[in-house]
Amino acid sequence: FLLYLPYRSAMRMLTGSCYISPYRSVPVISPLQVGYENANRFLLYLPLQVGYENANRFLLYLPLQVGYENANRFLLYLPLQVGYENAGTVEFLVDKHGKHYFIEVNSRLQVEHTVTEEVTDVDLVHAQLRVCEGRSLPELGLTQETIRVNGCAIQCRVTTEDPARGFQPDTGRLEVFRSGEGMGIRLDSASAFPGAVISPHYDSLLVKVIASGKDMSTAAAKMHRALSEFRVRGVKTNIPFLQNVLSNHQFLHSTVDTQFIDENQNLFIMKPVQNRAQKLLHYLGHVMVNGPTTPIPVKAKPSSIDPVIPTVPMGEPSLGFRDVLLREGPEGFAKAVRAHPGLLFMDTTFRDAHQSLLATRVRTHDLKKIAPYVSHNFNNLFSLENWGGATFDVAMRFLYECPWKRLQELRTLVPNVPFQMLLRGANAVGYTNYPDNAVFKFCEVAKENGMDIFRVFDSLNYLPNMILGMEAAGRAGGVVEAAISYTGDVSDPMRQKYSLAYYVKLTEELMKAGTHVLCIKDMAGLLKPESSRILISALRDRYPDVPIHVHTHDTAGAGVAAMLACAEAGADVVDVAVDSMAGMTSQPSMGAMVACTKGTKLDTGIALEKVFDYSEYWEVTRGLYAPFDCTATMKSGNADVYENEIPGGQYTNLHFQAHSMGLGNKFKQVKKSYSEANKLLGDLIKVTPSSKIVGDLAQFMVQNNLTREEVCGGKADELSFPLSVVEFLQGHIGIPVYDGCLPSPPSQVLKSLPRIEGRPGATLPPLDFDALEAGLRLLHGDDITQEDVMSAAMYPKVFQEYKEFTGSFGPVDCLSTRLFLDGPKIAEEFQVEIERGKTLHIKALAVGDLNKTGQRGVFFELNGQLRSVLVKDNVAMKEMKFHPKALKSVRGQVGAPMPGKVIEVKVEPGQKVEKGQPLCVLSAMKMETVVNSPLTGVVTVIHVDTDNSLEGDDLILEITAEE
Repeated sequence: FLLYLPYRSAMRMLTGSCYISPYRSVPVISPLQVGYENANRFLLYLPLQVGYENANRFLLYLPLQVGYENANRFLLYLPLQVGYENAGTVEFLVDKHGKHYFIEVNSRLQVEHTVTEEVTDVDLVHAQLRVCEGRSLPELGLTQETIRVNGCAIQCRVTTEDPARGFQPDTGRLEVFRSGEGMGIRLDSASAFPGAVISPHYDSLLVKVIASGKDMSTAAAKMHRALSEFRVRGVKTNIPFLQNVLSNHQFLHSTVDTQFIDENQNLFIMKPVQNRAQKLLHYLGHVMVNGPTTPIPVKAKPSSIDPVIPTVPMGEPSLGFRDVLLREGPEGFAKAVRAHPGLLFMDTTFRDAHQSLLATRVRTHDLKKIAPYVSHNFNNLFSLENWGGATFDVAMRFLYECPWKRLQELRTLVPNVPFQMLLRGANAVGYTNYPDNAVFKFCEVAKENGMDIFRVFDSLNYLPNMILGMEAAGRAGGVVEAAISYTGDVSDPMRQKYSLAYYVKLTEELMKAGTHVLCIKDMAGLLKPESSRILISALRDRYPDVPIHVHTHDTAGAGVAAMLACAEAGADVVDVAVDSMAGMTSQPSMGAMVACTKGTKLDTGIALEKVFDYSEYWEVTRGLYAPFDCTATMKSGNADVYENEIPGGQYTNLHFQAHSMGLGNKFKQVKKSYSEANKLLGDLIKVTPSSKIVGDLAQFMVQNNLTREEVCGGKADELSFPLSVVEFLQGHIGIPVYDGCLPSPPSQVLKSLPRIEGRPGATLPPLDFDALEAGLRLLHGDDITQEDVMSAAMYPKVFQEYKEFTGSFGPVDCLSTRLFLDGPKIAEEFQVEIERGKTLHIKALAVGDLNKTGQRGVFFELNGQLRSVLVKDNVAMKEMKFHPKALKSVRGQVGAPMPGKVIEVKVEPGQKVEKGQPLCVLSAMKMETVVNSPLTGVVTVIHVDTDNSLEGDDLILEITAEE
């Protein structure tokens, strides 16, 4: 009722008149602060210039170089004619000639009045209140002669708006708010404090920052510094955009007009806010509430004992074989190895040892600690195996760290020992086929990042796949180590499939292909001393100049004896692991091999006491990985591996799986089924991925209680075989030595599926790296490297999930292993070094009660200040219903670009839509946003109704793309 009469009065004053204003291109907006009093006097304080945001809001303000004397002063008398008494703002457009064109009068002080106050030293708010009390301007000491401009001032509005998304407002809870202050900085703050909730119903302003100085450059520098000191977490802000504006040459040195932002699109190229500390607190809180983020095979806690790093001498480490490689190239390196008088080792502790014993879960954090010790004390190693194989995808999939970063950091710490990786031939480091150019590019990038030796193998010893990998490694400049996967028993005359003649002929082909080093890769530990002597002696006699490298596993317990036999027969290098990471399904003991060869012609030159210190570190470190340690279920190796031929790493995995499924007492049956499945498939060479095929078939047989006869007989066409078995029979991983009896004929399983003839990857089209990179930049921003592109090429889904995880939880690889797996205890204090010179001091304080949205508050002290995060309780969330989120990786899912209310839905289910067609309209913070279709297709499901309130990325509707 109180508004009724004023409303009716205003309606009567409306007319049909039209006010015509001249058009001026690229003008400057100039608000002029004025003060009026009833004595028919007025003051002009200061003309300003402003910039515009895309949302048509003023962005920042500074004094205009053109003075008010160029304005039509007659227009300034207009308010006097209506008896206006107050401070106010007269707005003009100023063209390039300095002419002023009147726009309007705002009967209030506007947000930019602070700039006027700073450079004129006049409190405008105080002055207008005194005028309202009846004081005259002269009584307040305000005359036109006293108004002087001193220096320069700039005002920035810090808002919860996202410049990267057209300044769409963001909402949420301010987890952190810290402002920048100091000399020449003034803050006019709104409701900005930790815990404040920014809703979509009010203005997005957090604080006005005003910087003043003697001139423009000084004020801009102060403003930039102050904005850099701001920390706003929980919502997006326009601070990165403001910083770009303050660094812009045109802004700093000339007049800024209304086209400034449109003409300077580089202002939107913003460095992403890292927000590492708060993200890590979110991760720690998540683990404290929900438990480990990586799957845990057994219920065991990481040890609370931290490993002691052995003393490392100051200065550079001694020269090693990598120095020879860098100086003389791969050929010179191979000659130096062959000429070396004693036995050489490849240390598998950094890769295959923990893959065999600890489910490949050892983190870069723990490798980096001991790496300098290895560099200084084991410089005469042939190589350090630390990359490739399963470690590549596990790093992203379960450890949430970049495998390339691991390689880069270890290379810095170990400059003198050659690094060695496992390359699955044409499969690179994956479990599938890749285009040839992807394999070549992968090896090139690996070499650039510090890899030296490429052990190239194929799970079926399929030469075309191996040769492609060899060519890729060689072209990249690496040392090519062709690896023959060993199975069977060359000392048993009854086993003729994989006879000595088979291995000699295969070696001949690899030598023709140009290998620098020849490797015998015994994945299951089947080499016995006698078979070792027979095989290595034959190869050494036939090829006296090539270095021979032997790899085995110690599952049966005969690894040391077998490797000594290999060395005596002419092998140059054997694989070992440090004592506390050796034995069982891992490699033979380094310490045992050093002791057994000491004082002989095979003397390794390694000091045994250094091995002891190295082993002690890993013994304690291994306790951190108790949830993954194979000894939780497997207490020893077993000589029955000579019968079942299960590879070392797979033996551990199968043992874990059997116990997790409650089949621990039937592991003997699982091993028997593995042996039968191997025979059904034709007695395969069992290395990843062929070993997985055998394992999948074995589990399939156990789960379905199938006998060998049933699988191989008439039931084959009735069974739904594992996908890996089907793809194997199609030829997806290559051609085995002999076809097996499953099924006979293969069409019983394959039915109408086609078979691949020849090398599987030969017919694949080249991978478009530019298109892949463009897609990654669209999803994850411009901070995409060639290493990221290669990770996405190898494992698209795993890389996507890894980026989403680290985007939410930050650099979790900086955390200690116990914190990463189990989180901190209440009242525990610890440090996290996020980069050199930047260390976070954190104390876990408390976990709060469950709130109505299924979240718990987790409280920390970070660098002496209280921080809190809200964490969803996954158990409680299962009992609650929430709006689904749009998945960025699913093209047809359309999500809310910002939080807000749905005010209109423009389409219906079943309706065909074109790309760019409006789908719905959202409203938030006085701003409406039209959500357009990202593709042409048909609307299948609509998940919202009018008046629904949405959060950012809430699923609006789903579209099926047009064929």
